[in-house]
Amino acid sequence: MTSRPIRVLMAKPGLDGHDVGVKVVCRALMDAGMEVIYTGLRSSPADIAAAAADEDPDVVGLSVLSGAHLPLAAKVVEELAKLQVDGLLLLAGGNIPAQDHDALRQLGFGGIFPTGSPLDEIVSYIEQEVPR
Repeated sequence: MTSRPIRVLMAKPGLDGHDVGVKVVCRALMDAGMEVIYTGLRSSPADIAAAAADEDPDVVGLSVLSGAHLPLAAKVVEELAKLQVDGLLLLAGGNIPAQDHDALRQLGFGGIFPTGSPLDEIVSYIEQEVPR
């Protein structure tokens, strides 16, 4: 019996319209054998949580370049809780200054990958953190 691939839901919350980076990350995850669901641009926190409830991912990754990562991440966590979606590995990536990393960790984000993070670092982190 083989186990299913790691499922990763990637999302661009808020009004940020820059999606090249998240698409590159999605491709790297797929190349590593993961199943990736990309919700597209300008997803609301409620839509991201609903997609997580529907798609049963192991990981939810947010890509934010707008500077609104803290309120958007908090709202996604709130919406996930409303739908009783838990046990997910939460990741955040994009323009995230170091001084905001602790606040994201307090919200439950385990992996924080600022712009320019090596793709193999993201892949390795997910592979290490998702129980198989």
